[in-house]
Amino acid sequence: MKIEELFKTPIWVEEKPEFIKSLNKASDKYINASKKREKEFIKKNGDFGRSYHSTPLLDDNDFIDLRNYVGQKSWDFLDWCGFDMQRYTTIFSEMWVQEFAKKGGGHHSAHVHWNQHVSGFYFLKCNENTSYPIFHEPRTGARATKLIMKPNNGLAHGNELIHFKPTPGTIMIFPGYLEHEFAVDFGKSPFRFIHWNIQAIPKMMAKDA
Repeated sequence: MKIEELFKTPIWVEEKPEFIKSLNKASDKYINASKKREKEFIKKNGDFGRSYHSTPLLDDNDFIDLRNYVGQKSWDFLDWCGFDMQRYTTIFSEMWVQEFAKKGGGHHSAHVHWNQHVSGFYFLKCNENTSYPIFHEPRTGARATKLIMKPNNGLAHGNELIHFKPTPGTIMIFPGYLEHEFAVDFGKSPFRFIHWNIQAIPKMMAKDA
């Protein structure tokens, strides 16, 4: 029997460790500033469960090499998916860095980013003991007709959740419609990553803007 795998959801994964050192250094001031903003809350309630989130990174030239690299990769991703990218220009709508609490409990519940065409991560600090991204089945029809999976079946077409264990330097690029979350971190090791979202804008609209 011929098998056609249709309506697949691609995730591009690449190892790019050469950005780690400079971007960790550039990120420190943002993470420290976030902790300072929450100083009174932490003093009163503790560090557990916090996610320290930077202000936008799009105007910081310390991150320009990463922006240029993943910006082009994101355009390539959409082009590879079959979209007529000669009609579109891609723009970053947001980019930020975040770090989970030292005392553990950091996490993100399942979500998508509204009106985005590409999302991505660059992992700066992580290992086997830290949090990791979890991706959800994006097809509502598949969710509605879900059957019980075989035990210990591993990665299969029927999985509703897929998780990925990154290493420092891992880049992940995926469609903006793909629901994702981050598992609860136990605070055993530092966990820090950069997240971004990109929109594809019709060139005529970009020209008129």
